[in-house]
Amino acid sequence: MIYLSHFSFPGVEREYDFILGLKRTCYDTVYPFQILSRHGLLMLDFEPVTILYGGNGSGKTTALNVIAERLGVKRDTPYNRSSFFGDYVRLCEFEVRGKVPPVSRIITSDDVFDFILNLRNLNDGIDQKREELFEEYLENKYAHFQMKSLEDYEKLKKVTEARRRTQSGYVRGQLMDNVREHSNGESAFLYFSEKIQENGLYLLDEPENSLSPLRQQELLKFLEDSARFFGCQFVISTHSPFLLSMRGAKIYDLDEEPVDVKKWTHLSGIRVYYDFFKEHRREFEGELFP
Repeated sequence: MIYLSHFSFPGVEREYDFILGLKRTCYDTVYPFQILSRHGLLMLDFEPVTILYGGNGSGKTTALNVIAERLGVKRDTPYNRSSFFGDYVRLCEFEVRGKVPPVSRIITSDDVFDFILNLRNLNDGIDQKREELFEEYLENKYAHFQMKSLEDYEKLKKVTEARRRTQSGYVRGQLMDNVREHSNGESAFLYFSEKIQENGLYLLDEPENSLSPLRQQELLKFLEDSARFFGCQFVISTHSPFLLSMRGAKIYDLDEEPVDVKKWTHLSGIRVYYDFFKEHRREFEGELFP
């Protein structure tokens, strides 16, 4: 599915006209001006899966933030905006087929990190409550309790439950349901699976962060299925060789000047991986010497 078909950024001349028109000239930065134009990125044409590849400073995160702001999609975590971010966004143009689905959103590494942190804090709180419930169980199970008024009704229920159930059963019954402890990678994957719904446009900024290679492959399959069967469109910035190998993905190499479309196997960073493992192939095959 394609919701966003084209997005254009201001070229050097339009940026230059804006900068010349500034009343003050003492700004340290005019970001995001002169970032994407430096690499000759003027327009992106989108497929169901489009990937922005490039090193640090190539502008791939900037491009995603600009697109997200221009389209007005949801986001969870605020991001750094310069004084001129809004001016730059207003110079951008886009074309959509129909309208952008309301479930659409941008998902950043900060979003995932905050979710992991919040879930960890929640679990820490549950751990503390669990210890308190262990003590409460023993106190109630062996208490010499007699109900004297309606005010004692809640206490009676807890004493009765403690005498009727095992310690672990009592604690589980008192804690909230469906709260699970996860590793960082499991929590990150959980975030993507909860936020990505059917029939939406999703901008993903380096989603491989916090994911092991195995989890990255699971995310790859999840994204492929979401695009193929559930009407989703993705624009992804990534370094991950697993995500770059996604079937049918259109890949923009922002390290090239001007920006060029490439197969994932032709990207310089992927070739480094390939050459390294090729050099050590015999070690993987169990031979001591090449």
